[in-house]
Parts: sequence; C-alpha cells; structure tokens
Amino acid sequence: MTAIVDANRTRKDHIADRIINRNPKIVGIYRLTMKTDSDNFRQSAIQGIMKRIKAKGIEVVVYEPALSEDDFYKSRVVNDFEEFKKISDVIVANRLSEDLQEVKDKVYTRDLFSRD
Repeated sequence: MTAIVDANRTRKDHIADRIINRNPKIVGIYRLTMKTDSDNFRQSAIQGIMKRIKAKGIEVVVYEPALSEDDFYKSRVVNDFEEFKKISDVIVANRLSEDLQEVKDKVYTRDLFSRD
C-alpha cells in the first residue's frame, strides 16, 4: 500500500513540475472529474496537482460546469468557457476533448490519443 501512495505522490510531483516548467501565470483546470460523464470530483487526483502548482505562486482557475460554487479549494471557478480558454496559459485536462481542440497547444494531458 505504501508503494502505491508513494507512486501516486511521485506522479503528481512529475505532472506538476512539467506544468510549472511551462512558466504559466495562470493554469486552468478543465473539468475536475476523473472519468468521462462522471460528476465525482471531490476526491479527484487533480487536487494534489493544484496544491503543488499554487505552492509555486501560480494562479489556478477551474472550469467545471457541474460546480455551482465560486471557488473550488481556494481556486476561482470560471463559468465562461471562452474566458477560461483565453486567460489560461496552460490548461490541464484528463482527456483532450473536442472543446479544447482550438487551444490544444495550451493543453497538458495524459490522453495523447483521445482515448478514455
């Protein structure tokens, strides 16, 4: 069990470092869900990545239509998708959705082949 926790921590560190190395002023988190068509984001792994990015003084904003709150773990929720794309220097997404095609140069994702 400890090895799994350590591997997850290492993976989050690696992802956060790769995003931080792009030198963004604002990082946008596109959807908080782990899986397509899911609405469970309270325990999402992205929270650990958000924490690491914010610890470096980088602003994090969230686009999540399922959220009615103005912030998510002290990060501003942006409800206007066009504004979200415009202000985000890097967009972190679990998968490269059709919605992100026009800004795919800004997207950081593990989903290189558009598979779930």
